[in-house]
Amino acid sequence: MLSKLQSRKANRIWLYLLLIAIAIAMLFPLLWLLGTSLKSPTEDIFGFPPKLFPTQPTFQNFQQVWQNYPFGHYLLNSSIVAVLTVCLNLLFCSLAAYPLARLDFRGRNLIFAGIVSTIMIPFQIVMIPLYVLTVQLGLKNSYLGVILPSIATAFGIFLLRQAFQGVPKELEEAARLDGSSELGIWWHVMLPAVRPALITLAIFVFVGSWSDFLWPLIVLDPGSNSMTLPVALSYIANPRNQDWRQSAAGAVISIVPVLFLFLLLQQYIIPTDTGSGVKG
Repeated sequence: MLSKLQSRKANRIWLYLLLIAIAIAMLFPLLWLLGTSLKSPTEDIFGFPPKLFPTQPTFQNFQQVWQNYPFGHYLLNSSIVAVLTVCLNLLFCSLAAYPLARLDFRGRNLIFAGIVSTIMIPFQIVMIPLYVLTVQLGLKNSYLGVILPSIATAFGIFLLRQAFQGVPKELEEAARLDGSSELGIWWHVMLPAVRPALITLAIFVFVGSWSDFLWPLIVLDPGSNSMTLPVALSYIANPRNQDWRQSAAGAVISIVPVLFLFLLLQQYIIPTDTGSGVKG
């Protein structure tokens, strides 16, 4: 009996060591980025083996990148684009997912299969038609032009449809007996019941929109007033600018809002008992 307990304890220790090693490997690029942003100009950032922690830490790189570039404007642009993308995505995805999950009509499963199948289509295939459409609509170099491809996603519709299907029918029937319309049921019953799924989707959409680089690079001209942070960072970290410390500082600044959002909303990403008010 004692040998089994010792063996189980040893296996658990090895498992923890393996998880710690994986965590260190995953965090190494982030630690290197943070360390580079804090290094003084006299320290070698490309030395081998790499030194994660600076010997003379300084915030001068953050001050310089904030003074030399309109970083506040870039942060505002990215915030506006990300927030609008999240709001529109939650609105349109939930409106599309509700009838696919709760209403019975002909061709429902076929429509859902067609929507989900679009996940397999690479963005590069539809990129040129989207760009032509954006230009024809007069949305080039604008917030709406950046947001256009992301106002609804197949993943969001799939996620919310699965969440809506888990809501007990008794809640929906009780709302209908009270005279609520389909939109009323969607707003007052369904959305509160799937709040964890909505928050999860919001985090995914926010992170994807905040870090999106390819489409903003295409639809926004250099020097545009709507330039987002990832595109601005690509111009900062260019061959003509060899100050990688400032580039690292800018990258660290761009990570902070995403990290703050995750820490703020992680407590809500938990399953809720939507049937707690239903008695059998």
